[in-house]
Amino acid sequence: MKIAFVGKGGSGKTTLSSLFVRHLVATGAPVVAVDADINQHLGAALGLDEEEAAALPAMGDHLPLIKDYLRGTNPRIPSAKKMIKTTPPGDGSRLLRLCEDNPVYDACARPVELDGGAVRLMVTGPFTDADLGVACYHSKTGAVELCLNHLVDGRDEYVVVDMTAGSDSFASGMFTRFDITFLVAEPTRKGVSVYRQYKEYARDFGVTLKVVGNKVQGRDDLDFLREQVGSDLLVAVGHSDWVRAMEKGRPPRFELLEEPNRRALHTLHTAVTATYELRDWARYTRQMAHFHLKNARSWGNELTGDDLAAQIDPGFVLGEGVSAPV
Repeated sequence: MKIAFVGKGGSGKTTLSSLFVRHLVATGAPVVAVDADINQHLGAALGLDEEEAAALPAMGDHLPLIKDYLRGTNPRIPSAKKMIKTTPPGDGSRLLRLCEDNPVYDACARPVELDGGAVRLMVTGPFTDADLGVACYHSKTGAVELCLNHLVDGRDEYVVVDMTAGSDSFASGMFTRFDITFLVAEPTRKGVSVYRQYKEYARDFGVTLKVVGNKVQGRDDLDFLREQVGSDLLVAVGHSDWVRAMEKGRPPRFELLEEPNRRALHTLHTAVTATYELRDWARYTRQMAHFHLKNARSWGNELTGDDLAAQIDPGFVLGEGVSAPV
């Protein structure tokens, strides 16, 4: 199951995504966590110190390896240099599975111990001023998108992605890569502005969107969120002494998280589980093709010198039963 946490900067989406990762690991489920935000904070939220977080390998730095591995023997992709971030899988492509070992995980994922369990953590890598040009910036998040496009995940397997603040993922279609998207919103007008934008863009793509209210201090805050987002409000979270201790670098055992917040995480888990029956791999594959064609026409064809529409395999549908070359 693929889960995205989105929201404006400072909304608390990284904190909530890290709590949800801890919750899933505590159930014994296999989990891959991905920090796809411009500001790399998920490692720290999962308990790494600054030195450990800085030592995490950047997916963006391994983009050639990722491309070369995923293209496999796909005859529609003559070389890794011809792949762009939206290149979809086809016959001969290598696919990623959560519980396997492969060169992508070897290069980009590191285990993080969490209360007796462990999560595989992957990060796009830190961003500098020089990275904020369109090509460089999207080359880093593009590594995440390529992996999601080639990922085959099943029930009770989880990929949790802490997304870039705001609505940047609309540029490529990465917002359609998830079974469910949790939009973290504070009870303010600015807090719900990203929700409206997400709701509008996602309307035509079958995106399952639920709002998680954060920093909710009382009935008035809760009523405001209900008024602004209606039935999309799934749950609300208030102050947490456990989170405050975690932010100071001294997290207690996860089992000591406050009961209301434990119930909130269980509600998120239940919502994720319910989306499994809604999976439509054919639609998912069509959306990959749609956004690949869009990116090919706007910049990809010019960049590679090829007509990248030819990379789309019309007979291929990604799904749990699809096999791939070793």
